[in-house]
Amino acid sequence: MAIAAVSISPVGVGVGVSEYVAAALRVVRAQDGVRYRLDPMFTTLEGELSEIYALIEKMQEAVFAAGAVRVGSVVKIDDRRDREVAMESKVTSVEEKLG
Repeated sequence: MAIAAVSISPVGVGVGVSEYVAAALRVVRAQDGVRYRLDPMFTTLEGELSEIYALIEKMQEAVFAAGAVRVGSVVKIDDRRDREVAMESKVTSVEEKLG
């Protein structure tokens, strides 16, 4: 199971990009194989790595379909193979250490 942080934004469309982010999130909401969480700067995806890659491609295409002519994407992947780790457990682990 992998966890990925994804930021997909159009380039050269002005300051506000929320309509493009919404277009990408519609793609995420329409599927059920990859769990997700929308955060202020990234969308966190959790699932099988091949499904995450395919979803990221669809998200990027949705931003183009929304009118972007250039798209910049940042992807950070944590693909842990020694044990199952979920989005929530990573956050909980840090919170427990904070006390």
